[in-house]
Amino acid sequence: MSREITVLALVGSLRTASVNRQIAQLAVEAAPVGVSVTIREGLGELPFYNEDLDTPATVPPAVTALRAVAAGADAALVVTPEYNGTIPGVLKNAIDWLSRPFGDGALKGKPLAVIGAALGRYGGVWAHDETRKSFGLAGPRVVEEIKLSVPIGTLGGKHPRDHAQLVSDVRAVIAKLAVEAR
Repeated sequence: MSREITVLALVGSLRTASVNRQIAQLAVEAAPVGVSVTIREGLGELPFYNEDLDTPATVPPAVTALRAVAAGADAALVVTPEYNGTIPGVLKNAIDWLSRPFGDGALKGKPLAVIGAALGRYGGVWAHDETRKSFGLAGPRVVEEIKLSVPIGTLGGKHPRDHAQLVSDVRAVIAKLAVEAR
């Protein structure tokens, strides 16, 4: 019997009712048997990355907790909107903390996929591409083939779980990420 694959989900929006948080929750619900997705809360509690704080004696507890959860995961799923054509600041800050120590961060070598939703007809493609690039430099193994960018307008104001195709797409993303983690 194979062990369960654990996927850490990072959400690039701090808003409680954000569509991206809803998509991350959908990933939790739609994960196939043998895969567990956990949304990491608290990205807004991370201080801005500062190398002076990143020492064994001074690393903030929120950073230690994030790194521990990331180190314990088999894979990562990033669900993010697009802010002003790029990565939300809270997500970029998490990337910076997770990239250290440089070359040996908590997600080093682990498969990572980036998906999400945004206003506009492309659904956040620019932010998703920038997030892949930034994480690619930070150490995870970005799975470029896994892409899902959802224009928020296509949801018609409904929860993502009310769209059968999106549920299927999210389930497929998690299944592919789990295969990469095996």
